[in-house]
Amino acid sequence: MAPTQDALYADIDLALSWSERELPERQRTKHVHRLHPYLGKFIPQLVEILLSRYFRPGQRVLDPFAGSGTTLVQALESGLDATGVDVAAFNCLLMGVKTRSYNPFVLEQELRAAHARIGETTSARPSAYLRRWYAPQAARELLGFRGIAADYEHADVLRVVLARAARSARRTTHFDLEFPQEPQLEPYWCYKHRRECRPVETSAQFLRRYTLDTLARLKEFARVRSRGREASVIHADVREERLPGRFDGVLTSPPYPGLIDYHEQHRYAYELLGLDDRRELEVGAAAAGSSRAALAAYSDGMVQVLLNAKASLRAGAPVLIVVNDRRDLYPEILKRAGLELEERLRRHVNRRTGRRAGEFYEDVLIAR
Repeated sequence: MAPTQDALYADIDLALSWSERELPERQRTKHVHRLHPYLGKFIPQLVEILLSRYFRPGQRVLDPFAGSGTTLVQALESGLDATGVDVAAFNCLLMGVKTRSYNPFVLEQELRAAHARIGETTSARPSAYLRRWYAPQAARELLGFRGIAADYEHADVLRVVLARAARSARRTTHFDLEFPQEPQLEPYWCYKHRRECRPVETSAQFLRRYTLDTLARLKEFARVRSRGREASVIHADVREERLPGRFDGVLTSPPYPGLIDYHEQHRYAYELLGLDDRRELEVGAAAAGSSRAALAAYSDGMVQVLLNAKASLRAGAPVLIVVNDRRDLYPEILKRAGLELEERLRRHVNRRTGRRAGEFYEDVLIAR
């Protein structure tokens, strides 16, 4: 018999669950959380509440699967120091840009100077990937901006702008920007705009828009981040990396086996920026699927991660894991890592992302 609504909601932590009306996208993507779209990230409001419940200002938090840097950003806003580790080069680039402290005068001067140069051309030849996924003019403008970025101190900021523009400028439908399978070369019926649309031919409009938007968001975050707090980013396999110093706890949202290829999600960035592709080191790599062997390998990998992280934690430190553990893998993973599950909080997730709209439940596991 299915549970009644009252019984269902009795198991949910309502303080960790929001409807679309209660928490609209503009709040979920506040300041630097919108510097670049990232599939699978957890929302900053959830991180904010968990940090306030389990950490004190001045402490230091570790995220061993730091992704787009949500834990790091919210730690800085909440008065904590943070360290994030990730095996994906683009993730580390994005985290570094989000969490770095900037000279606001130099930052604005450089981004506005780069904005004024958008449209400059280059002799660089587009790769086969760029020729396939971008119209000729769009590819020329992206390559031109890549050359512009190298002229400035804040080149990494401009590289993130470039990646964001490249995502939007691909020859794909407006409603399928996450994992397009084939280039869209002809007009099509657009589910997003409810009309016929055409593939994008240029990228300059996105470069202009995102350069100024990035500037505004970095300035907005500078106004709310706590003074004297720092975030560090480590590009490494966290199963083996020797973590620096001691931490007061872990807050992370790890990948789940066979779901998302975090390198392929940003393939355009790897192609344009020449980033190091280490997808074979991903825990729960999508290419491995979700067979019994893949699940066993995932569990082994998570045990290694937690054992390595635990060695750098103070005694009794909380380990918070946000995950939709539909295969119930984590009780055994935590046990093998020598962690005791103290509490399991259930939250309702109302996902409203284009054609992927839907709802599900996920857990916040608190172990020590």
